[in-house]
Amino acid sequence: MAQTRKMCRDTSVDLVKTFAIIGVLLIHTTAGVISSNQSGSLGWYTTLLWGSVSRASVPLFLMCSGVLFLAPEKDLPLKKLWGKYIARIAVALFVWAFFYKLFHLALEHNFSGTTLLTAIKDVFLFRHETHLYYLHIVLLVYALLPFLRLLVQYGSKQMLQYALLIWFLLGIVYPTVCGYWPFSRLSGIPLQWKLNMTYASLGYLLLGYYLKRYPPRKFFAVGCLLAGFTIVFGLTAVFSLQKGSLDSQFWEGMSVGVCLQAAGIFSLLTLLPTSPILSHTVHFVSKASFCIYLCHMMLLKLLGMHFSANWPIPALGIPLLTAATLAGSLVVYLVLSRIPIVNKWLL
Repeated sequence: MAQTRKMCRDTSVDLVKTFAIIGVLLIHTTAGVISSNQSGSLGWYTTLLWGSVSRASVPLFLMCSGVLFLAPEKDLPLKKLWGKYIARIAVALFVWAFFYKLFHLALEHNFSGTTLLTAIKDVFLFRHETHLYYLHIVLLVYALLPFLRLLVQYGSKQMLQYALLIWFLLGIVYPTVCGYWPFSRLSGIPLQWKLNMTYASLGYLLLGYYLKRYPPRKFFAVGCLLAGFTIVFGLTAVFSLQKGSLDSQFWEGMSVGVCLQAAGIFSLLTLLPTSPILSHTVHFVSKASFCIYLCHMMLLKLLGMHFSANWPIPALGIPLLTAATLAGSLVVYLVLSRIPIVNKWLL
């Protein structure tokens, strides 16, 4: 999301980022209402559907970062990486984290010296608004970019395929199946072969670069999308019904279904023909996507106090509330983007 504004725009990347940011809004809109619908009801299945189609959103952002940052022709010295990109992410993270602390204190009418001091302490201890976890990941991912760039610059196509295979097995497949027999019987060092979510995120950057550099055939992309969605929606529904409440393990970004879904969506969107109107629209939303990501939880909270995503039915209420949140976030972007310093460091 937080990419340089001066480099040449890639319409296909803007399109993916636009899809991804709308997906993020859908994820957080459905999260607020899925538990209010009885398991197995039409409203529950509808909410599950909206939550499933949008599940690949964060991986898609990481894949776009791979396209933009791993290209060998892009000049990215350490001074620029740390002084421009990482510094901007860090500043935005801590400022917005503190803003959300103030926002919740205001809603609760709980301002005092003690609560403010606690808020400041929480900010520096990375106890942030839930959705800001993405920026925690990005800080580490950006710091490790030079190593990925070396792999891309000097590695052959076969070497990139090998790296992606190892990542897929240890960062995607193993975390997905480790809780099931026979993998659940493992002990000792093999349990540590699994990549955690933060380090596994690096693989999505490489996947995005690879799929952009070596586009797959359309039928392969469609197959990935359909297989991924079937796993994400189907297994989430089955396990949730058995459990009696939402079982979100197959909604996780580092799961097989979400990975396949992300690969399929990314490939299809990058193959999609564009038009001047579409290019202009996705260019605008893409530029605003970082601000939308940062502020949308505040707007969703405020809108949710007066409107329910279940109204009139989830099939309509969820996209309506998502659209309202998107519109409000774009207004915030238009206002803040005109404020010096703010538009450089916080958007």
